[in-house]
Amino acid sequence: MALQDIPVFMGHFKVMITETPAAKMKRNTDGVEVPATDREGRPQYVVTVFVKPVPREGGRKLKGEEVKVNLGPVFPGEDFEEGDYVELINPVVNTYELTNDQGRITGSGLWWKADGLKPMTRTASAPKAA
Repeated sequence: MALQDIPVFMGHFKVMITETPAAKMKRNTDGVEVPATDREGRPQYVVTVFVKPVPREGGRKLKGEEVKVNLGPVFPGEDFEEGDYVELINPVVNTYELTNDQGRITGSGLWWKADGLKPMTRTASAPKAA
């Protein structure tokens, strides 16, 4: 069973672009890379971000993780660059399972999705650009 569109609260994380938004690509039946589309034929986009917990006073430094985020059919624009801090609009995660011919789970994971990106609003605790 796969869980779908689980909301993610990102209030205690900072998110930095590591690869700018681009068209999502997939291999067609001939093995050629082509732009991915949704069921309605609309193009899909993806961005790679580094997600890291915001340090808490007295807490230990935690490491972050680089993740790819599917953005859907609306291109977020050319204004986003590598190194920019952003907020994910309505981020969710989805789970998946891979099974063999006997029905046994051979792999599982999750993938990220968001409605879009917006520049991060700075607060007193927000990270400062380098």
